[in-house]
Amino acid sequence: MKINVKRYLDDGDTTMGLMFINGKYVCETLEDEHRNVKVRGETRIPEGTYKLGFRETLSGMTEKYRAKYDFFKWHLHVKDVPGFKYVYIHTGSTDDHTDGCLLIGGEKNMKAKSIYESRNKYRELYPIISMAIEQGEPVTITYENIEG
Repeated sequence: MKINVKRYLDDGDTTMGLMFINGKYVCETLEDEHRNVKVRGETRIPEGTYKLGFRETLSGMTEKYRAKYDFFKWHLHVKDVPGFKYVYIHTGSTDDHTDGCLLIGGEKNMKAKSIYESRNKYRELYPIISMAIEQGEPVTITYENIEG
């Protein structure tokens, strides 16, 4: 499975993008902004292609997601990002919710720099992505900056 995130806007605080799975558009994305020097929890990951797998470690966030979503097992973890740890695909609406991770949503509000319907989109996409991982299919995520 090939996941692509095409970042089309970085206003210095929030990065907005589009997610595609195997070439098909699936949702809106939101991340923190680009920074030349990383600030923990306030910087998007660099452009590139990374392996996506599970972070099979029990944490408070894992327990929270298991209580909220009956299908949830482990976090979708963007692995081996230089200088970053525990980068996930998860729910949220604004850059305050990202902590350096990738948020997914069904709708966007460009004026507010936010996304909506995040939980519904997560319910839709998590089972598809996790099934590919569980079946041993190579799953990658590529981040590409296309903003002007």
